[in-house]
Amino acid sequence: MRRRNRAVLLTRLYHDGPLSRQELTGATGLSAASVSNLVGEMLEQGLVEEAGAVDSDGGRPRTLLRVRPGYGYLVGVDVGETRVRVELFDLAMSGLAKADYPIESARPAPDTVVRHVLAGLDAVTASAGVPHDALLGVGIGVPGVVEQGESAVVHAQTLGWEAVPLEAMLRAGTGARLYFDNGAKTLGRAEMWFGAGRGARHVVIALVGSGVGAAVLTDGVSYRGVSSSASEWGHTTIVYGGRRCRCGAEGCLEAYVGAEAVLDRWRVARRGRAVPGPDEESGIAALVAGAERSESAARVLEETAGYLGAGIANLINLFNPERIVLGGWAGLALGHQLLPRIREVAAAHALRHPYGQASIELCRLGPDAVSVGAATLPVAQLLSEGGTR
Repeated sequence: MRRRNRAVLLTRLYHDGPLSRQELTGATGLSAASVSNLVGEMLEQGLVEEAGAVDSDGGRPRTLLRVRPGYGYLVGVDVGETRVRVELFDLAMSGLAKADYPIESARPAPDTVVRHVLAGLDAVTASAGVPHDALLGVGIGVPGVVEQGESAVVHAQTLGWEAVPLEAMLRAGTGARLYFDNGAKTLGRAEMWFGAGRGARHVVIALVGSGVGAAVLTDGVSYRGVSSSASEWGHTTIVYGGRRCRCGAEGCLEAYVGAEAVLDRWRVARRGRAVPGPDEESGIAALVAGAERSESAARVLEETAGYLGAGIANLINLFNPERIVLGGWAGLALGHQLLPRIREVAAAHALRHPYGQASIELCRLGPDAVSVGAATLPVAQLLSEGGTR
């Protein structure tokens, strides 16, 4: 019971602090004596610190409390399809160091990814002068399905990964506590905690990068299905017998709106001429920039907005969310240009009543959202344990 009460207090302070003891008492339903005792423990432990004071009505100023940012450190890893990004944060989620490692192959070997993650872990801790034993944990967002168990196993069909024992491979190189989840789901957690999903109960987070995924959340909890593969939005069929997807099926949404597919469609529209830029990110940037003067670029963007809008309409009809958040590096690059058209197409394809209840917004945390969300995986564990280690 004591640990549960600590967890309740710590969670409230983390998400809504700074708060006074009086505010914590009202917000948690715990007695003033319990709040005072538990806060005293956490102050002595160094988990919580004083953060100024506010005037009270007719009495002494009330001391404000917050979770101490320097209590421990977190690493968030985004294993994307164009790069591995490793970021170091304090407990307030302030970024302290970052390392990026480009991925050259569309189907990288697991050993390559493990090497990049371990190199990044050493690089960011050395850069910030943080010893490994000060890490609360390392969260890792990956493409595909994460099979949780004694040791996390990754199934990423588009990468050619079948039952890759990624946790065991990483444990050979680090003693840090490791946490794994699908990248779209870590993006969803970040946006729910700190971004465009905050304050909403029913949210779908849509991630568009090289691949396409989604996270369906109610009260901050992801719908996962039997084996955590639920909400593989990118592999829903949008065109029967359509373009071949990287997963091997035909007509998947990812085969039309994933960055690789968008650039391939632009290449076809250019009658086989190579698209500008050395990589997918620069190619998408060139497509967006060139739409005003290039008929082929404008047509590809218009079609992409149509496919995205129709895909979002499917999410609205299936899940009746109050908010849909479009993110991922390609989702943001396209969304800044296409959001009005995406909304228009979604309205035309969704049922009127659920569409009227939903807003469609862009991710607020930018291209770092997956790694930020990955870093919250150890935070969630810390909060659930009431700060005991």
